[in-house]
Amino acid sequence: MNAHVSTDAPVRTTCPYCGTGCGVLGSGAQVTAGDPDHPTNAGRLCGKGSALGETLSLDTRLLHPMVEGRRADWDSALDLVARRFSEAVRQHGPDSVAFYVSGQLLTEDYYVANKLMKGFLGSGNIDTNSRLCMASSVAGHRRAFGEDVVPGCYEDLDEADLVVLTGSNAAWCHPILFRRVLDARTRRGTRVVTIDPRRTASAKDSDLHLAVRPGTDVLLFNGLLAHLERCGRVDRAYVAEHTTGFPDALSAAKVDAGDAELVAAACGLDATQLLAFYDMFAATERVVTVYSQGINQSSHGTDKVNAIINCHLATGRIGREGMGPFSVTGQPNAMGGREVGGLANQLAGHMDFSPESVERVGRFWQAPGIATRPGLKAVDLFERLASGGIKALWVMGTNPAASLPDGERVRRALKACDFLAVSDVVPDTDTARSAHVLLPAAAWGEKDGTVTNSERRISRQRAFMPLPAEARPDWWIVSQVARRMGFGVKFPYAKPAEIFREHAALTAFENEGRRVLDLGGLASLSDADYDRLAPVQWPVPAGGKPQARLFGDGRFPTPDGRARFVAVTQEAPANTPDAARPLVLNTGRLRDQWHTMTRTGEVARLMAHQPEPVLEIAPADATVRGLADNSLAEVTSAWGRAVARVRVSADQQAGQIFLPMHWTDSFTARGSAGRLANPACDALSGQPELKHTPAQVHAFPMRWEALVLSRRRYRPTGLGYWTRTTIAGGYAYRLAGGEPADEGTLLAREHLARGREAVEFLDRRRGIFRAMSFDGQGRLLGCLLVAPAGALPDASWLIEVFSADEPLAPESRRALLGARPAQSGPPEGRIVCSCFAVGVERIRRTIRDHQIVDAAALGSLLKCGTNCGSCLAELREIVARERQNAPA
Repeated sequence: MNAHVSTDAPVRTTCPYCGTGCGVLGSGAQVTAGDPDHPTNAGRLCGKGSALGETLSLDTRLLHPMVEGRRADWDSALDLVARRFSEAVRQHGPDSVAFYVSGQLLTEDYYVANKLMKGFLGSGNIDTNSRLCMASSVAGHRRAFGEDVVPGCYEDLDEADLVVLTGSNAAWCHPILFRRVLDARTRRGTRVVTIDPRRTASAKDSDLHLAVRPGTDVLLFNGLLAHLERCGRVDRAYVAEHTTGFPDALSAAKVDAGDAELVAAACGLDATQLLAFYDMFAATERVVTVYSQGINQSSHGTDKVNAIINCHLATGRIGREGMGPFSVTGQPNAMGGREVGGLANQLAGHMDFSPESVERVGRFWQAPGIATRPGLKAVDLFERLASGGIKALWVMGTNPAASLPDGERVRRALKACDFLAVSDVVPDTDTARSAHVLLPAAAWGEKDGTVTNSERRISRQRAFMPLPAEARPDWWIVSQVARRMGFGVKFPYAKPAEIFREHAALTAFENEGRRVLDLGGLASLSDADYDRLAPVQWPVPAGGKPQARLFGDGRFPTPDGRARFVAVTQEAPANTPDAARPLVLNTGRLRDQWHTMTRTGEVARLMAHQPEPVLEIAPADATVRGLADNSLAEVTSAWGRAVARVRVSADQQAGQIFLPMHWTDSFTARGSAGRLANPACDALSGQPELKHTPAQVHAFPMRWEALVLSRRRYRPTGLGYWTRTTIAGGYAYRLAGGEPADEGTLLAREHLARGREAVEFLDRRRGIFRAMSFDGQGRLLGCLLVAPAGALPDASWLIEVFSADEPLAPESRRALLGARPAQSGPPEGRIVCSCFAVGVERIRRTIRDHQIVDAAALGSLLKCGTNCGSCLAELREIVARERQNAPA
């Protein structure tokens, strides 16, 4: 099961974070570097990738099967899963069971799970958390191209003269790709346009930022299509020979957006800026339009995708060097899951539920009971769970209680589920707490298989660590359950290479050029060839060569070989702001965090950049609501509430707020954005409206706040607000409440770790309490600072002392109790560059001491910003502020 454990030579594997698919070198229990030979990243890694070696600890791992909260053996746990699913199918029919899987799974894991559910349980009810990320792109591709195919490759970013980023903060979410774009700007003068309601790090590094009104993307790109026709930039010959539907699409665009001035007004843009973008696009042959979650996560996401594709088809800018629409995926194997039918509305091998495809896949699998219709998409699946229609659910490698919209309802549904099995690497997630059975899955570094990145490149994910304790690969777990359900002869797999060969063979089975996805050339790989498999882009047909770009010849996988224009019009988002909820809530990723932080949340330097859930709000909106920087605010929507720290930011437009998606009940009391999020979905793709939730914000009553430093990990109780942050040597807890100061001191005091020696300080008049706890050697075990709201001192220096984990002299202890810095060296401050752990205070000192004038000079001294570059925008802002504040 695990052939590639550590050897003396580094093992080439693939990063488990975003869909970029960077190569990584691992050895023993260490991540040594980025893979210099991988074509995606050529050795570069982002901050998260650089910290992968710090995520390999077993301290928080699920290492043994658990049944009803007690340790169990594998046989009894697997027997129970098989029995409960078999009983549900027998008593209530195949559609009473479901799998909810993840883009964290390897392709081989995905394939086996999909085969079991659709092929042998007879239901289409397997869907994936990729439904929340890329389903609208899938639907848009299928409407336009006839198949879910990304036509371009990363080299197009290197060769483009214009890169349009829309709904994509690539500087933070795909930093290695964004660095390639910036390198192209330096090398060939590539211009960059960012279309985003927020002034993101990507926008700050662009030549033009269009701060579009949320939800108006179809109108903006329909306006572009009408502009292209007006200025004679439509490639009439290409349109006539290789497409259908152009007159209808153009007519819809003209009705929708025939006048650029009106488009600009409706989109909330300056007309001069909008026309500058339109003219730039029209005049530039080599244009790549990169789009991601800001486009997809919408009740009209599929129309947005097709509005973008329409502009590229109209100009013939697709499938050739430096041009094309480019969907970048959020997860490492979202693409692989789509290949094997991980979405409820698809079969494996990019086949659908047409009778012909059902019959073909059924014959290949020898599965006479194969599902004949699509299953429930993610949001619908959990609605069925809530209503009692799903009797047995298996969640693999994801945390829907935190990530799905209308999260409170999802939590209730999971708790009420007749039988819930969860396969995961950690036992303490919002979803796992409701599980009847927990199954310990292999984690990154231990897994062996393949993933497919955003440019259709298949890379090997190889194990460089042994499987710990009783953890097992997901494909093995699913296969074992299949055998216990009586399907053993169809699930004989002993190694992932066998599964990959079957998957590859299915893509080529009776294909005859009808489907672009064809891995026939890899279907006969030996085990040794599979082990050595170098990164390769599909299609790889038998006897053919891999292709980096597709559709350059104007041929598409549709019945007539032509691409389809799709007539789309601007429609209002589902659920719009009103007097009760006048703000638009947007959610998204942070630079240094991943999904629900089960991995990145355990790394101190990744948590240091933003240690709490932060609500970003425009100055005008903050003033009206009486909110100050660093105060707490309560956000409410029709579906729930959350509490977060306030950041007043000019990067937010008035009327809009932003809350990161990552925080869960494991890290904070009430910081989950999923509890607020709009569950309305795109009618075609089933992707929810995660970027547009009507909301209101109020000041959260806070009379006291506290900081607790502790060597132990726990979940605070009885508090109005708390968050947990991993720091070197332990954890930092930030607490707050609306109780009187004395009561708040008592609540906070309960969380102080007790040692052999303790010292305390109380000033009841000022509402200040401080306490320190030490072991027998004078090491700081725990620390508590309590103060009135807004009066808690900056304690970054205290965290540094705590993290040093050294005995403290009596005078140092007195200084700590007085909230005075006790260390001799200068403070690091909040981490800005996570790649090299460079803090804001060191950056400021260096700017002043060396009279730094730009980020490049700063990087030459401190290395910050010289790796992935995702902190460059912030570094430039710090340099500008320090220069502005410097004495004349």
